[in-house]
Amino acid sequence: MTAVQGESILSAEMVRTQIECRGITDPAVLAAMRQVARHLFVPAHLRSSAYEDHPLTIGEGQTISQPYIVALMTECLALSDSDIVLEIGTGSGYQAAVLSRIVRQVFTIEVREVLFRRARRVLSALGCANIEIRHGDGYYGWPERAPFDGIIITAAVGLAPPPLLAQLKEGGRLVLPFGTPPGHQRLTVITRVGMRFQVRHITGVTFVPMVGRATRREDR
Repeated sequence: MTAVQGESILSAEMVRTQIECRGITDPAVLAAMRQVARHLFVPAHLRSSAYEDHPLTIGEGQTISQPYIVALMTECLALSDSDIVLEIGTGSGYQAAVLSRIVRQVFTIEVREVLFRRARRVLSALGCANIEIRHGDGYYGWPERAPFDGIIITAAVGLAPPPLLAQLKEGGRLVLPFGTPPGHQRLTVITRVGMRFQVRHITGVTFVPMVGRATRREDR
């Protein structure tokens, strides 16, 4: 068995035992989770644990999320292959890579320069041509590329950033962990309906906090 075949088997087993059995049914999400080699996005000393059912540290105080949570947040966006998506918090680059297998274009922003450079290198090596990555504060979004069909925040925040809400298309969805660490947050879907926003809470989650402008007192 080649290394590539072994990785494919691990990805398929991960999807079967951790994701499908928990109710994820979107075929595009399941296919993307099978296709993206998760071990490429974690530090070398943790690669033997890359397909296990828990988050892993990636340095800079950040983590790569549990596979099920990546799949759940992706499914909550209700994506199609013509969509354009913005990700706030590139981290390892894994979530962006999964999204890139489903949608037309992914824009992703990472505030920590070390993680930005590492993710950019990995995504480039994988040939993810439909991903554009930027180093900066994701609170402000990417206005010159807006509006977006979907926006995903991969860090906990106590208030949905107004610039991101403004960059959603009509009918677009913002998926985020709502609440301020320490402690649990609620995975939340905010859908734009005209000038109003519908809010739906999905389940409890635990994420590291969003940093930058989102941490200022006036935003809480």
